[in-house]
Amino acid sequence: MKSASLSPVAPKPAHVPDALVYDFDIHADPGLLADPHDRILKMIDEAPPVFWSPRNGGGWIVLGYDANYKASRDTETFSSEFVSREQMKAMLAKLPPGAPHIPQPIPILLDPPEHTKYRQPLQRVFSPGTIAGLKDSIRLLAAELIEAVKPAGGCEFMSAIAEPLPVQVFLKMLGLPLDRMPTYRAIVKEHMEAIDTDREGAMRRLMTISAAMRDVVLDRRDNPQDDILSMLWKIEIDGQPTTLADMENYGVLLFIAGLDTVMNGMGLAIRGLAGDPGLQRELRANPKRIGVASEEMLRRYTFTVPMRIVKRDVELEGAAMKPGDTVKLLLPAANLDARAFADPARYDLDRENNVHIAFGVGPHRCLGSHLARVEIQILYEEMLARLPEFRLDPDHPPVMHGGHVMGVESLHLLWDA
Repeated sequence: MKSASLSPVAPKPAHVPDALVYDFDIHADPGLLADPHDRILKMIDEAPPVFWSPRNGGGWIVLGYDANYKASRDTETFSSEFVSREQMKAMLAKLPPGAPHIPQPIPILLDPPEHTKYRQPLQRVFSPGTIAGLKDSIRLLAAELIEAVKPAGGCEFMSAIAEPLPVQVFLKMLGLPLDRMPTYRAIVKEHMEAIDTDREGAMRRLMTISAAMRDVVLDRRDNPQDDILSMLWKIEIDGQPTTLADMENYGVLLFIAGLDTVMNGMGLAIRGLAGDPGLQRELRANPKRIGVASEEMLRRYTFTVPMRIVKRDVELEGAAMKPGDTVKLLLPAANLDARAFADPARYDLDRENNVHIAFGVGPHRCLGSHLARVEIQILYEEMLARLPEFRLDPDHPPVMHGGHVMGVESLHLLWDA
């Protein structure tokens, strides 16, 4: 189990009643680091459906399916604009002439209608049709990675397969050099781990990400190729040509999302599959059910926790929130809500009406969900087709991490070579 220090306790605001306080650190809670989803199931039983935690700067955490659904769609109340457009313009106006652009992960930090005009150009890149065209190359890479470790009778799955598979796919889509993958991953990991604890440093980290990409971004403007960066230079935003600032904003968003999120989903999914030999046998015998299996795994082991800031007085499941309060949408808990899913802790291959929200809902629903689904399903198919029954290594138990993208640090697998 990975160890981490609990964050300091923040003072409780006057409008938060004692009955709604529950101590939970999304980065360092010991139970979360031992087994994230077991901890979340316990929390659903113990904590109010919406509670205030004094950790990570203090803020609300939403557990229930309906409450998460409602908050995700109500962008006027639960905003993604932690810094308003007016505040950002005022901050930028104070910078000295010639100061570097401070990139923002646009459009994830915007609300409609501004969000819509920046998101629409990205829709084509991540449409189901576009992603379908990548299936063969994703499958080829998955096969190569699996075959490389197959003779050894085991591997550390995260470093051998879960990281290189989606990260290489995404770097190729962006047009970024594969040999920089370790550097890129280190930058993103630092940023994700410090979101709650060092918000003041966010601008510095985003500028580091932008600087790591800038030479490639500029090259694609002058020497376009068949990749996302080249395509984004050709689009218009609200009738205006794309600027370098726009490209840097898009770049940091895609960089963070593409180089971190899916690998954690893969780690959780394969951990679940490795611990369930009966499911492996069922899917090997009926590979057509792998699509359904991967959807149920997304529900059972959801891994993303979006953040919002309250813009006006609101009550959500009995919790009275005030403007400026922060809210974590604990989607892993929403998909384990017994009011939405019967016997939610059970992995059910025959579950009906599996309307999970692993990728969120509303205007900010994950833009890369089609790609993530394809990658996870192909991974299942290739692991089951190419390896004998695989299992967790009892001498090296999984090491987990919390955060806004929960997942697996290391996952040691064994099989009979």
